[in-house]
Amino acid sequence: MRRERRAFTRIGAFWRRYDIALVGGSVFAFILLITIFASAVAPFDPMGRNIKNRFAPPSSANIFGTDQLGRDVFSRVIYGGRPILSASFSAVFAALALGMVIGVAGGYIGGPLDTGLMRLMDVMLSFPSILLAILIVATLGVGQLNVTVAIGFSMVPIFARLVRSIVITLVHEEYVLAARSLGASDGHTIWRHILPNMLPPIIVQASAMLAVAIGTASALNFIGLGVEPGTPDWGMMVAEGQRLIFDAPHVPLFPGLVITITVLSVNYMGDGLRDRLDPKLRRQGA
Repeated sequence: MRRERRAFTRIGAFWRRYDIALVGGSVFAFILLITIFASAVAPFDPMGRNIKNRFAPPSSANIFGTDQLGRDVFSRVIYGGRPILSASFSAVFAALALGMVIGVAGGYIGGPLDTGLMRLMDVMLSFPSILLAILIVATLGVGQLNVTVAIGFSMVPIFARLVRSIVITLVHEEYVLAARSLGASDGHTIWRHILPNMLPPIIVQASAMLAVAIGTASALNFIGLGVEPGTPDWGMMVAEGQRLIFDAPHVPLFPGLVITITVLSVNYMGDGLRDRLDPKLRRQGA
């Protein structure tokens, strides 16, 4: 009986501390699963047209109503997460990988290499991320792959600067100095001693940048620089429905609402990861 009470007490304490983070993570996981299994969840073909049923309001037959071509908005919202989320995850992963290489090289080796790399990162940071992404897409051309490249490229300096600052601190730690004095190679020292200790802040930063990537991808698709017109996509759906805001407000409302909920859920999840992984915040809560 005491064990059960202790378990419930621990669960209650954990919930009180991370309630928003748990809700955010659960909501995002739900959206992610629905998007992945869209073909099994969506009740209609997202591209299927029914002109006779155009602008139908939300009902039991069409939960989110239909758009100007009679397409089911609910089915399109379910499928619409695929280009946004795939581009966002790919962009953050690519930016994280390249940023870690640049940050570790600059912070561990130092010298002229560090100066040159950081000045390049400063130049990239001088442009607002959304403006830099638009510039890259305009240069490479319209397309989902180019949107992914643009978002990832604009995030590289953020990860690079963070990783560099962490590495500069870690290289002076006693365990790193001891490993190097014992003859450990640079690769071994980085892999066994530096990389594991810089993962927590990197994970927190990656979760924050995922929310930014989702918003940026939606914005680029909204202005027509991503997917082709007609493709189920949250940003594109809002763009197509903006002129219908007074006649059929449900058309842009639901995809816009899903974008907002997704970004908020990722932000809350990131806050929870920060509280969990940041040792300073853990000590304050202890």
